[in-house]
Amino acid sequence: MPAHVHCTDAGDTALPPKASIPYPGTDGYEDLPQFSAKIPLPFRRTIRRQDLHQIVPLADTTIYGMEQLGEFPRRFNLTPRCVVWDLAEVDAWIEARKQAPRGGVSKPDVRLRKVRPVRAGSGEE
Repeated sequence: MPAHVHCTDAGDTALPPKASIPYPGTDGYEDLPQFSAKIPLPFRRTIRRQDLHQIVPLADTTIYGMEQLGEFPRRFNLTPRCVVWDLAEVDAWIEARKQAPRGGVSKPDVRLRKVRPVRAGSGEE
């Protein structure tokens, strides 16, 4: 018996060419149906750690510390070995971070360094 069997029918017709979908910023893109990101899913979606890291690129220890301080959505166990986050809570956290006022970031006071003091000619004072 052959390993691969290819069946063809003499009456088969070629498939029609795939319709090209317009890219964002090109003609016809605005005519495509647009789906709002605010429409809630009919079910609660959970995500695992790998998915979370694609959405929120923070280190595990940073996420854990923020969870302990109540600054990030809490994980929960589906099973003893499966930890997940609620996607809606993660999305809400991201939106809250976007809306938070951006205060000026102050530079660290290099004069307080104990290990590597600033050299005299470095221009930092």
